[in-house]
Amino acid sequence: MTAPIHELTDRARDVFRIVVDSYLATGTPVGSRTIAQLSGLNLSPASIRGVMQDLEEAGLLAAPHVSAGRMPTETGLRLFVDGMMHAMEPSAQERATIAAQADSAGPVEEALAGTAAALSGLSASAGVVLVPKREPVLRQVSFVPLSGTRALAVLVGADGSIENRVLETPGASAVALVEAGNYLTARLSGLTLSEARARILREIGQERAELDVAARALVENGLAVWSEDGGHRPVLIVRGQARLLDEAASHDLDRVRQLLDELEGKEEIARLLESAQDGDAARIFIGSENKLFALTGSSVIAKPVRALDGRVVGVVGVIGPVRLNYARVVPMVDFTAATLARLLG
Repeated sequence: MTAPIHELTDRARDVFRIVVDSYLATGTPVGSRTIAQLSGLNLSPASIRGVMQDLEEAGLLAAPHVSAGRMPTETGLRLFVDGMMHAMEPSAQERATIAAQADSAGPVEEALAGTAAALSGLSASAGVVLVPKREPVLRQVSFVPLSGTRALAVLVGADGSIENRVLETPGASAVALVEAGNYLTARLSGLTLSEARARILREIGQERAELDVAARALVENGLAVWSEDGGHRPVLIVRGQARLLDEAASHDLDRVRQLLDELEGKEEIARLLESAQDGDAARIFIGSENKLFALTGSSVIAKPVRALDGRVVGVVGVIGPVRLNYARVVPMVDFTAATLARLLG
């Protein structure tokens, strides 16, 4: 079992911090001579080698090659993140870049995608956003004939979004299609799908709906298709996948191939992000601490997005190499979560 950080000597903590900082900045092991030259520690290379050997025996450092320097293990990175990291708040420019995307006009999903892209660019990682499927507010509904027994139901949301569904419409004439679309647009504009469906079913049940039999069936079927498809599937947005293919990955084609396959497994990524919904702080999964990216040396930082009333309305985060600049990226994810809370809450 790894010793807690307070059990390390001051000398060991100083050397360990230098090794971790150097590795996170360069991605390469650091040697004792380099530490002696750059650190300002009043220690000889031989003394530093002895400290590094002790840290290696404690499971905090590793030597990838016999003659190479040391680099932190995943256990070492966890100890550093939990006990030694000093957070660096996002700059005013970084905050403005993220906020501008979240505040942009247009459909909510476009703002979410822009925010994920901004987070990706600023963190040099893949940006991810997971939100529940949002019910659109109706502005217009129409039915377009496709064949004798099928039609395309087109829903236009108040935010400008457009969704299409194919319906089976046996026996419905062109007149019935127009009538059904006009009825829904006139009566249900401004309502969500669940509100619209409840009102229509109530009116039909009370025989107050001014529709013939064919148009009535269209209305019921159209709203049912959207309602069944709606709120159960989360929306996962991933931007900046190419940023994960760092120089080290370019020399390991199998790792590249597997990493790209993992990023295509959106259900698995969604489950990983959903596991971060409990609690208020960002969760950090380093390398093999999460099964999804265990073999590709990737870390995940994820933070729940909470509305003012405390409800979790999404999760935002980054997927990056194990040598992420955690001190910089964690506060950036925190700020993005707070920004999206205003958008989604």
